[in-house]
This record gives sequence, structure tokens and C-alpha cells, in this order.
Amino acid sequence: MAKVFLICGKICCGKSTYAKRLQAVWQAVILSVDEIMLAVFGLYAGEKHDEYAAGVRRYLFEKSLEVIRADVSVILDWGFWTKAGRDEAKAFYTDRNIECELHYIDVGTEIWKARINERNRSVLAGEMTAYMVDDNLAAKFEAAFEPPAGEEIDVWVSG
Repeated sequence: MAKVFLICGKICCGKSTYAKRLQAVWQAVILSVDEIMLAVFGLYAGEKHDEYAAGVRRYLFEKSLEVIRADVSVILDWGFWTKAGRDEAKAFYTDRNIECELHYIDVGTEIWKARINERNRSVLAGEMTAYMVDDNLAAKFEAAFEPPAGEEIDVWVSG
């Protein structure tokens, strides 16, 4: 039976890498807001970034139902940085009788900073297309991130 995996964690904590490993095990489809945003708008969506990202999330919620109806599991590689966002996603699926698991990627500060640096290096070298994360942006995202409570987490991944 197809199910949904919500991948939660800070920016650059290893969510996408983990999602790819999970994809290989479950033969699942990864749906990523960043992937679509980068493909459509490039690195700069400007002032409307958050508005566009919200629209992409709404679209992907509906698209995920189509994939699940085909009996293929879905991995939402979105971050789920707030409790409200996690609650919304879980309700969306449980209201439709679709099994949903929250996988939390938890990394220490030093590992997190090293992953940010590696990502930025890879972007600058042209090895990947992703958003650059400077110190100000990292601080903004860290302040906005609400770690999930233990009872929210189905799978806790330490890294």
C-alpha cells in the first residue's frame, strides 16, 4: 500500500540525500518544492518567492494524491519547518486515509554548518543547482525552524 513520507529538518541538513536513499528502498516518487522553484524561476524568484512556493506546495499536495492512487509511495522533501506545516500535511493525508510518516533529520551544529559550506561550494563550482545559504540566510532559517516534538516523529535520523 502506498504511503507518504514527510522529510523534516533544517535547510542543508541532508534531507534530499536521505530522500534519495528512501526512494531507492520504497521505489517512491520524490516531490520537492525547491526542485520546481529552481526549474521555473532559477535562483531568484524575488519578492514573490514565498507566494510561489506556497502555490507549488498546494499543487504538490494534489499531485501526490494522483501518484498515491497509482499505488506509488510519495516522499515530500519540503523541510516541514513549522509544527503548523507538519500538522497540515498529516491532516491532509490522514483525512484521506493515507498512511503518513514524519522522518526527522537531526544534525548537530557543526555538521549542519559543514553541510552548508559543502553545498555552497558545490553550487559555486557548478556541480549542483541549489540556493546559496549565507550566514544571514542560515540564521533566518534556523530561527524559523521549529524542531518536532518526540510524539510527532515516526523515524528519527541522527547525522
